Amino acid sequence: MSREIVDAMRALAREKNIPEERLIAALEDALLSAYKKQPDAAKYARVELDTENGEYRVIELLVPEMLEAGLIVDTIDEQSYEDPETGEWIEPTEIEIPAEKLVEHRDEIPEQDVTPDDFGRIAAQTAKQVILQRIREAERDMMYDEFADRVGEMVTGIVQQSDNRYTLLQLRDRVEALLPRSEQVFGERYDHNQRLKAVIKEVSQSAKGPSIIVSRRDPEVIRALFELEVPEIADGLVEITGVAREPGYRSKIAVVSHASGVDPVGACVGPRGSRVRMVVSELKGEKIDIIPFNDEPGRFIAKALSPAQVREVFIDDELRQATVIVPDEDLTKAIGREGQNVRLAARLTGWRIDIKKASDALAQAAGGGAGNPDVEEGEEEPIGDGRCSAVLTSGRRCPNASLPGSIFCGLPMHQALVRFGAVEVALLEDLPEDELDALADPDKSQEDVQDIVTRAEEAYAERVAAEGPVEQVDDAGEPLEVEELEVGEDGEVLVGEDGEVTEVDEEFVGEATEEAVLAGEQQDEGALAEGDVEDVPST
Repeated sequence: MSREIVDAMRALAREKNIPEERLIAALEDALLSAYKKQPDAAKYARVELDTENGEYRVIELLVPEMLEAGLIVDTIDEQSYEDPETGEWIEPTEIEIPAEKLVEHRDEIPEQDVTPDDFGRIAAQTAKQVILQRIREAERDMMYDEFADRVGEMVTGIVQQSDNRYTLLQLRDRVEALLPRSEQVFGERYDHNQRLKAVIKEVSQSAKGPSIIVSRRDPEVIRALFELEVPEIADGLVEITGVAREPGYRSKIAVVSHASGVDPVGACVGPRGSRVRMVVSELKGEKIDIIPFNDEPGRFIAKALSPAQVREVFIDDELRQATVIVPDEDLTKAIGREGQNVRLAARLTGWRIDIKKASDALAQAAGGGAGNPDVEEGEEEPIGDGRCSAVLTSGRRCPNASLPGSIFCGLPMHQALVRFGAVEVALLEDLPEDELDALADPDKSQEDVQDIVTRAEEAYAERVAAEGPVEQVDDAGEPLEVEELEVGEDGEVLVGEDGEVTEVDEEFVGEATEEAVLAGEQQDEGALAEGDVEDVPST
């Protein structure tokens, strides 16, 4: 063998990106396989290749009989197995001592040089086949090692073939991945030569090389796309704490900031919605709600139910269940189409959510403790969290304690709210004192005061339409800061299927807060990014 052969092996190693030592070992094994096909070949031998001058030597191993017998017994014990059907132990029919065992006893085995003068054409062909096989094995192992640790990562491939069973993606030269039907999004169409992003779901070894399965349905697709589009997430300043997804329809993500001065929702939305628009475009118009994470379960659940407005959230830590009170007109928004909105909110927060209308809650409050076996006779059942539910004109909740059997305190104006399906004190601003007393009088029926209720509701609706909604404040009385997204006065961004930022229906302007952004086409009922969430207690 000449030096040119060794140089060719080294060039091949560089071309295939395979370690040079691995190809040299493959060449030695190929030469040994060719030698064993020669007449009168030694039973135990090895080949040593000199990488400097390209010369090789065949060394015969003269294994002592006692050592050989012991190694054969060890080999039989290691290669025997139990037949799962009969329970019998099956021993190997052809026993060959592995080269590794012979190397362990090299000091005990005499050696002699038995290098033949010429291998011939058959020997050369055998060596060629072994070398090619080893190269293919090395490429498969390298490919598996490359992708085995990348499960969950986003990859980009080009669609090569698509049918009703799977879609074939080419990730790079000679590397392909399968997108099975079960991992495809319903309604998506994959055309030939289309560039497609997906996450690696599974990597396994097979006879033809590593099998790479990718997915477009996995929630990690949402997380990976935002990591690509939002530098703050890639740098660790903003973290996606949870993802709830119904592929092709709607997703909710919870985000939190780990750096002061960085708004997690604004970072994900981007200037004029540019970042979230790129994610929506890649997902073919799938809607995305971006929710700020909150350690307090009540507030987090309220935000997760956007675009619905939430008035109260009552928490049962033991059962990990939340009862949410929403205005009657927002019940359909809170539940969503076929229960989609509340289902995603429950997945995102990890809490079981029960939604009730405000009118039902008021009716239950008026009924006191009747029918509750835990309340002794003559006692009033506590309602809610024991705090008055009236919302003052400042936008804050009344700090007084509620009366037994009621959700309001003893103030006549607050007691008068029992007649309404709402809790805003602003409803009663224009009413004279005698009408307020009539509303608060428990001896009067609802029919006696219905005219007053109707006039008050109509006047309030006209005033809200003319003046706009009440400014929202936190518990300290400070106005809530609104993220300036340069679209609408309320800071809301809506991204349609065509990727364009759309205007907000005037009927709903001012109802959204900055904490959540709905990405996707606007709902038929005028759904917004998030409802105007009141102070939400956690009980």
